[in-house]
Amino acid sequence: MLINWSQFTPWSALGGGAVIGMAVALLVLMNGRIAGISGIVGGVLKGQKDDMGWRVAFISGLVVAPLVWQLFAALPAVRIDGSYAVMGIAGLVVGLGTRYGSGCTSGHGVCGLSRLSPRSMIATLVFMGTGFATVYVIRHVFQI
Repeated sequence: MLINWSQFTPWSALGGGAVIGMAVALLVLMNGRIAGISGIVGGVLKGQKDDMGWRVAFISGLVVAPLVWQLFAALPAVRIDGSYAVMGIAGLVVGLGTRYGSGCTSGHGVCGLSRLSPRSMIATLVFMGTGFATVYVIRHVFQI
């Protein structure tokens, strides 16, 4: 593995992590809700009328933030090496994982770990390990 040191950006990553941490903390403090994206989107799709406003605002922020960032900085070029079929299947598998794991990477990895939840620690270890194994198999066994 080679690190392209000219593209290594620890300060922007640190800043982004701090902003995510603040957003998660504010959502818990203001709404008493965990910032799990799959649960937030699921609530919108189910049509939960009582708390639709903050859910739509949260999802809108996820979509609008990169567009605003692009006004101030050039975003890196996006390169995807998979076909649309592979990406579609991968998305469905991730969706199944979030249902079976009772939450997504943001809910377990960001919110659950910060609360020292044992269930979230196990879930995070499982999805990270599965991701590592998948990349290894795809790149080294199947050489795709």
